Amino acid sequence: MASGEAIAAYRALIRATRRTFAGDTLMLTESKKEIRRRFEENRGVTAEAELRELLDQAKEASHFIQHMIVQAKRSPSGSFEVKPEKEHSGATLEVPSEEILSKTRQ
Repeated sequence: MASGEAIAAYRALIRATRRTFAGDTLMLTESKKEIRRRFEENRGVTAEAELRELLDQAKEASHFIQHMIVQAKRSPSGSFEVKPEKEHSGATLEVPSEEILSKTRQ
């Protein structure tokens, strides 16, 4: 039972990152690596309570990625444009730090 749920949670996370980070090769690659690493790290977990907690965390992460993250895109003028969709209603805007912005300019 938990194996099927784990696969479903893994796939949901991958789908969420594909949609949220579409067109951002770096974020797609790194998020997929991190998801895989986390699932591999917990492959041997057999305790039902711990499995339930891990599955709940994966579902929460998938929801967060889909509903709370909006990918900003650089406009031709050099500024960033954010276009939230209806599933982002109620979310708050977090402005990226200057350090993060300087990395994207390189």
